[in-house]
This record gives sequence, C-alpha cells and structure tokens, in this order.
Amino acid sequence: VQLQASGGGLVQAGGSLRLSCAASVRTFSRYSMAWFRQAPGKEREFVASFHRHISTTYYADSVKGRFVISRDNAKNTVYLQMNSLRPEDTAVYYCAASMRVISSTVMMADAYHYWGQGTLVTVSS
Repeated sequence: VQLQASGGGLVQAGGSLRLSCAASVRTFSRYSMAWFRQAPGKEREFVASFHRHISTTYYADSVKGRFVISRDNAKNTVYLQMNSLRPEDTAVYYCAASMRVISSTVMMADAYHYWGQGTLVTVSS
C-alpha cells in the first residue's frame, strides 16, 4: 500500500485547507484511514480517523468542530478538511492506513501499518 498526501501549504490563522491522501490499493474500502500530525520538537499525535467497518469518525479534542475527515472509496482517497486554522495546527500531516484498527486503538499510531510521506501545513498568526 502506498499513500500519497497532498494539499499542505501556508495559510493565515482562521483560514482553511483541504488535505488529500491517495492510496494505491485495490481494496481501499477495507482500510481504516487516519490523519496524524507532528509539530517541530513534538511527538506525532492523532488528528482524525475514519473506521472502515462502522464508518465512524474520530477526532482529537483539539480539532473537534474544526476539522472533518471524509473518504471517497471510488477514488481511493481520504480527505481532511481543516477550517478555522490556528498557529498551533502547524505541523507535518501524515495519512495512515490499516485493516486491523479497532475502536480501542483507532487513535494509536502503532495501530496503522502504512504511512504517507507527510505534507506540511503552516498557519501564520
């Protein structure tokens, strides 16, 4: 499985960006998909995920109400719509995939087996 993230860039605080992650896999619908991020000097942290089985979305508290994860199985793509961006959202954003995520591990980076290369989001104040 190869994941290609795109859509990052420089945006002012309060602005919006949409990230995309295209997966090169035949059975995309079987994968739970997630976004993580890593800010300079910090550990990678969970942002949002879309569980494959129950089509449930999960969000980190820091992005609830501002970010929306969605997927288009026909295009093998998962999206992250980011609104009301803040300087603290600045990070490299990574998409991740797994067929074995369960609800208790959906926010854990170790639960995902495939990772994209990351796309940089910079939010200026």
